[in-house]
This record gives sequence, C-alpha cells and structure tokens, in this order.
Amino acid sequence: MSKSQPRLAPVDSPIEADLYEVQRTIYPRAVHGWFANWRVALVLATQFVYYGGPWFTWNDRQAVLFDLAARKFYIFGVVFWPQDFILLTALLVISALALFLFTAIAGRLWCGFACPQTVYTEIFMWIERQIEGGHLARMKLDRHGISIHKVLLKAAKHGTWIALSLWTGFTFVGYFTPIKTLLGEVASLGLGPWETFWILFYGFATYGNAGWMREQVCKYMCPYARFQSVMFDSDTLVIAYDEQRGEPRGSRSKSADHPAAGLGACVDCGICVQVCPTGIDIRRGLQYECIGCAACIDGCDQVMDKMGYARGLIRYSTENALRGRYQDRDIVRHMLRPRTLVYSAILLAVMIAFVAALVLRVPLKVNVIRDRAALTRETADGLLENVYRLQIMNTTERPHQFVISASGIEGLRLIAQQPVTVPAAGALTLPVALRVAPGATSPGAHPVRFHLEDSTDARIKADEKSMFYVR
Repeated sequence: MSKSQPRLAPVDSPIEADLYEVQRTIYPRAVHGWFANWRVALVLATQFVYYGGPWFTWNDRQAVLFDLAARKFYIFGVVFWPQDFILLTALLVISALALFLFTAIAGRLWCGFACPQTVYTEIFMWIERQIEGGHLARMKLDRHGISIHKVLLKAAKHGTWIALSLWTGFTFVGYFTPIKTLLGEVASLGLGPWETFWILFYGFATYGNAGWMREQVCKYMCPYARFQSVMFDSDTLVIAYDEQRGEPRGSRSKSADHPAAGLGACVDCGICVQVCPTGIDIRRGLQYECIGCAACIDGCDQVMDKMGYARGLIRYSTENALRGRYQDRDIVRHMLRPRTLVYSAILLAVMIAFVAALVLRVPLKVNVIRDRAALTRETADGLLENVYRLQIMNTTERPHQFVISASGIEGLRLIAQQPVTVPAAGALTLPVALRVAPGATSPGAHPVRFHLEDSTDARIKADEKSMFYVR
C-alpha cells in the first residue's frame, strides 16, 4: 500500500460517533455601541412600565388592575368587563399583525430588543458581569475548582437573581391582587395559597429562563424562531455579513495593505461570535438562532474603527442589496412592497375599528334573564304577568341613575323600582315584571324590549330584547 493511500479500518472494528452535540456554555462578551444603547434604553423602558405599573394610582385605585374575582379589569380610566372580550380579541389581532409587519420589514426586531426573554437575559447577564467580571473572568472562574472565593461569588450572583425573580413574580401577582394589599400580606406572612403559588412559579420561570436556559429558550422553545422565515423575503432587512467585502478573511497588522495581500476587510478576530448571545457565527449566513440583537454589528464596527476601515462589514441589509441588485440607499424604498402594504392596510383597518369601538363604547350593559319557573302567572287584579331579572352594569367610575321602560305589546305595563341607581364600576340585579290585560294579545311568545336611559345624559342608553309569554 502506498503512503498516499489512506489506511482503512477493518470492517468489524467499532466506530464511535456522537449522536448529539454536547451543549456548550456561552459566555457573551460585553459590547458597546449604537444598538447596545438601544437595547439598554428598551430594557429600562419596559421594566419601568412593568415594575412601576401596579404602583400608579388612578381615581384613588390602582391604575392597572385585573380583578378576576370581581370580573373587572381596570386600565387607567377605563373599566372592562367580560362582555368586552371582543376588544381583547381585537388587541391580540393588532399585536399579531404588528409582529408580522415588523418581521416582514426588519426581521426579528421584537426578539432582539423587546422580548421578555431577551430583556431579562440582558438584566441577568449584567448582574453576572458586575459580580463575576467579564467573559474571560467568568470562563476562568468556571474552570477552577471549588474555593471559598468561587462559592461566595456564585452565591452572590444567584442570590441576586433569585431576589429579582421573586420581585418579578410579586409584581406579576400585583396586577391581579392590589399590590399594596399584597405587600401587606407578604410583610405579615399572610399570603394566600394562590398568591404564593404564582409568585413562586413566575419567579422560578424568570430565574430558570433568564439565568440558566437563556439562548436555549430562543433556539429550541420559542416557536417564532421556526416560522420566522415564512415572513422573510429578499427585501427583508436582516443582520448580514458582507461576504464580498469581507472575504477572504485573515489576520493582519493595522498598517498592512490588505487588498494588495489579497485579503478582505474581515480580520477574523471572532468578535462577532464572542458577543453573540446565542453563540452563532453570522459570517455563515442568516440562521434561525439569530435573534436580531445586532450585538455583532456593534462589535464588528468597533474592530473596523480600530483598523481604520469603513464600518458596515456586518450591518442591517437585505438579500437583494447584498447581491448588488440595488444600492443600500434604496433599501427604504423597497420596504413598500405588496406584502408590507397588505399588512399595513389590514393593521390600520383593525386599529381604526378598535379605537372606534373604544370611543363609541356605551358605558352601560344590560342582560335580561327571564324567570323560567313560571311562564305566565295571573295577578290579584286579573292581569297576566311575566317576571324578569335585569343585570345592569355601569362601566364608568361614577354612579349613574337610570330610567327603565318596556315596549312590544300594546298596553304593556312595567313594574319596577324607578329610577334605579347603579354604583360606580358596579353591577345591580333588579327584579322587574311586565303585565298585560287578558285578551290584549294572542297566546304564545311575543317579543318585548327593555329600554334603559341615563336620567341626566340621554347618550347613555341601552336596549335589550326578551320574550313575553301568554298562555
């Protein structure tokens, strides 16, 4: 056998192969730049809204409170009831359409800058850097054996993570139980079982997802990463490596003439991989693990500045722009294409309908429940009577006085308390009766309508239909 020929293993000899890749720990390197500043700003903004929301007051109550026990949902000056579920549906449709539109225009902007998983991972990694040091210090610490110094650092880090996670769970429950009441229960160790469960559960989920699983949530658990490519096209703005400018890559000194040496602008420093929270190499092309955080852009721009090269080796661009089908300055013009225009039109229509429904929403809701125990009964004075219960809901935060009337049958008489006062953001069940003279109408079921009108504001009124039975 010649030396140039490979030596083949015997047929019967065992061959070892790894059936899965061992998960490696990612130590993202801290990065500074324009996009990093945007991430910090959005972290601060979203957490100010989340942690501060339950503490704002409105009309002497918590501004945002979802009172499940009373089935009332307070959002600043508006009170929603279960009957307003259609508005929640519209809000979810708006959110989905907005996500589709933003993804079609600029990829995973939501994932990279505002997704709770990204936000809390950023917070937890910042805490980790403050306690354990930079990425090299963390790698060195994890490689070393057990020591008092290591135990103290790890205990401080995890203790801070757990404290923040529990406060996150406490805040979450504070949107459903008045947070000041909840704080008093925690201080007096008087938490109920459900509050205790949800604080611990939400805190555990925050601690596990942001502290331990991190990029695994984005890579394997989040469905958005799997179907995002359906919403991408060749004109979608994504984070991309300019291969034509960067290749062939290679290390060189700052003063070297890299074009003369046959090298591209990429110095093969690996910064783009070191700063990536999911550990991918963007130079291999767009990958589903990329969450669009743009950390690699900031890292690469820093290297380009040090080398004296133009920025933008890694940048937001489109597939068509990278292929030279149009210049980067024309990217904005290509955002207006059929897909984005259709998304925008549908989103605008749903938003207009949603706002109109809120503005035209009548703060009075009425349900009529007929007494089914007796279809018709005869009163002492010989009239035929049907009995009902009116459930009247006042969705404003001031009391209202209503006048009730009924129509549908000639000579129909309404027997009820008049007028009736419904408390602010309250409900009232009112027994009423309808009576007609014998012979006023034929036997059978006859449609009737109840009319309620505010005694001081004629714009606040409601009609509800029911049936009157004559035997």
